[in-house]
Amino acid sequence: MVDVAVERNSAAPAPKIRKRASLRTALKRKSTAAFLMTLPLILLISLLVIYPAFYSLHLATLNKSMQRFVGLGNFQFLFTRETFWLVVEQSCIFAITAVVFKALIGFVVAHFVHNIPAKGQRKWRGMLLVPWVIPPAMSTLAWLWLFDPSYSAFNYLLAGVGVDRIPWTGETGWARFSVILVNIWVGAPFFMIMYLASLKSVPDQLYEAAAIDGANWWQRIWYVTLPMMRNIIAITTLFSLIVTFANFDIVRILTAGGPLDRTHIFATWAFRIGIEGGDIPLGASVSLFMIPILAIAAVFILRDINKRGNEA
Repeated sequence: MVDVAVERNSAAPAPKIRKRASLRTALKRKSTAAFLMTLPLILLISLLVIYPAFYSLHLATLNKSMQRFVGLGNFQFLFTRETFWLVVEQSCIFAITAVVFKALIGFVVAHFVHNIPAKGQRKWRGMLLVPWVIPPAMSTLAWLWLFDPSYSAFNYLLAGVGVDRIPWTGETGWARFSVILVNIWVGAPFFMIMYLASLKSVPDQLYEAAAIDGANWWQRIWYVTLPMMRNIIAITTLFSLIVTFANFDIVRILTAGGPLDRTHIFATWAFRIGIEGGDIPLGASVSLFMIPILAIAAVFILRDINKRGNEA
């Protein structure tokens, strides 16, 4: 009888082992199926992103006729050109200024919409998203007509109050202001909708506790809202910084890099050199120079997010 009991006890775990094995097999099958389902997307990304990236690296190492390997010669040539450093300066000013103002405006507008009764929020969200939904090239054409040197609607309004005409796209300072203004107008709704979604995820109990402790409106934003939104602020800032650095259509349509190359950014100057100037390897070198700048920004922002995640 003892031997029979021992045999029964030793045979008992067998179904559990079989269940674990079958579960592991099912998980493997699911992961394999998931990989196979995402394989077309992976191949598409490889075709449209990874291959062009490596091909541009290859182009940047060739001479103008693309028949001789020159290594880092194109980059060395760029470093000696004054226009290149002007483009670096203008790109940084353009991207950083636009992103900062987009974030501030998006934060303020998100609070405005968040405090509207629920019935009216849908209408306001729809209207405020219009600048972001319209294709940037189309909306920039409308801004170009507003900035027209002869028939500018802005200058017409200024003339009505006795202010002289402003050369919106003909003078360096105003041209830089114009392209930054249009980029802010196009991109601020993206920040608004992201911040609005983040605001809705902040528990009301935190605001109630802060109010009981005597916190005013500004202190509730500083000590409750901003800490709860820091990750989404960092991610949206990084994403917008990448998109703004790579912007092409706004500057191309509004100023075409003028006057005297003073509003060129990396994308427009690379187009001017590579496509219009016929030096594709040098244009590829200009566009690749965005990578280290954006990589540094990404490292600092993502490291800050990971640090806060580990502290939490």
